[in-house]
Amino acid sequence: MKNYETVFILNPVLSEDQAKDTVEKFVTVLTKANAEIINKENWGLKKLAYPINKKSTGFYNLIEFKANPEVINALETEYRRDESVMRFLTTVLDKHAVAYNERRRKGEFKKENRKAKKEEEASV
Repeated sequence: MKNYETVFILNPVLSEDQAKDTVEKFVTVLTKANAEIINKENWGLKKLAYPINKKSTGFYNLIEFKANPEVINALETEYRRDESVMRFLTTVLDKHAVAYNERRRKGEFKKENRKAKKEEEASV
């Protein structure tokens, strides 16, 4: 099993509940295919770099998971079938990306944590 990360952008016309239901639909597709969900993140409504289908914003979502390579085709087919998905990208993670994601989930890269760490080192 390999580590993967998928990011997809949902149509901004959806309500919060509809967006959550759509994300859960994709999580269900992965779990039915025996994928192990490591992390789910909702990045919220963000401005797009360029308009897609005359929309300038979208709901960004990330799912990190472990799965066999055959699962990716099924997941991306579901993305293409769902009209609320504007764009998607699925990538394989190497060992360095997996380590980085673990550190990011723990909050090591947040500004508040860096300030507290510097103050802690200064007092020692």
